[in-house]
Amino acid sequence: MSPSLDDAPDFSGLIELSRLGDLDLKPVILRVQTDLFLTATAHDRKSVEAFQSLAGGLIPIVDDETALIVARKLAPFPATPQPVLAILAARGVEIRDIVIAQAPSLSAMVIEAALSGGSDIATAIARRSDLSRSLIDEMVARDVAAIDLALAENWQISLQGGTIGLLVNRARTTPDLAQALLARPDLAPGDLGPLFLYADEDLREAIGRAIGARAALRPSPPLPREAGAVLTGFSGRRDVAGFVAALAEMLGLQRGFLATTADPSRRYELLTLSLRAVGLHEEEAVYVFLTLNETVARSVDRVFDLVKLFRTIPRSAARDLLGAVLDTPLPERLNGGTAHQPYTAPDAVRPRMPASTERAPLRPALPGRVRQSGAA
Repeated sequence: MSPSLDDAPDFSGLIELSRLGDLDLKPVILRVQTDLFLTATAHDRKSVEAFQSLAGGLIPIVDDETALIVARKLAPFPATPQPVLAILAARGVEIRDIVIAQAPSLSAMVIEAALSGGSDIATAIARRSDLSRSLIDEMVARDVAAIDLALAENWQISLQGGTIGLLVNRARTTPDLAQALLARPDLAPGDLGPLFLYADEDLREAIGRAIGARAALRPSPPLPREAGAVLTGFSGRRDVAGFVAALAEMLGLQRGFLATTADPSRRYELLTLSLRAVGLHEEEAVYVFLTLNETVARSVDRVFDLVKLFRTIPRSAARDLLGAVLDTPLPERLNGGTAHQPYTAPDAVRPRMPASTERAPLRPALPGRVRQSGAA
């Protein structure tokens, strides 16, 4: 029969003895008590608290070799108290990684202890497949780039809700995180709009369809007047500054919006979305590609890819994608205008006439006829 922890000998006297002279029995006591804890037939509250008290006092003061031996035994054991794991995780990088990788469950206490030394635990976390949703949310809330990347690369966990939004938002300016998120099979294309510029051709089409389906449910805002003529005029003169200023004004964006992309090579994709959003025809867009920038115009493949992108993205989706990539919603109308609302709409606010205003007659009154008396 396996021994019970309650049957273990009392080592308190040995601990006191170890404090006298050069005799150090603390490593021996910790290892023996650890073995007794692991082989105990039952782990009730009393026995767990007793071991937690003893181990919690010895782990911080024993040598590294003993702490490492104990960590390898206690980390994968389901009944090991979380405070003991936290104390082990604070002992150093090697012991911390053992705890993070092998513990059946991790509490916020253990994670906090592992991070207390300022070291990176992202690699260890990435190997785990059983992270709870609350723990994932807590790790994402720390806003540490290495942890974000490790979670994005961990296909064994499920990213949900606000966690996806936070990671996607940070990935706008972090190419490696963007690629890790785009590679995940569990994320819906509609959630990846902000990462459109990083996506490959097939995924761009899927994102465009998803964004376009949502955009089609609401009316499209009016197109800027004479956008094609104005922009092709600037492009034909190769007036890049004037072209960008006019385009930004039509979209209601800052003039430097094209320079906000993390990768300068993707600015022409952003420009293509912008041309689609202001309603240019394909011929006008091709003219811009062939005249605005000489380097782009000389590359047949580059122009072909831009034209293909222009064709595959509906205007309504282009507006939403542009706003998602820039993290700036495009205004429905410029110059302080408001969106049109039909007077007969169910929720329309109808104007009320002042109480002092007399209602106009529906039709003019007919002239009365003078009644003649019988004497006349």
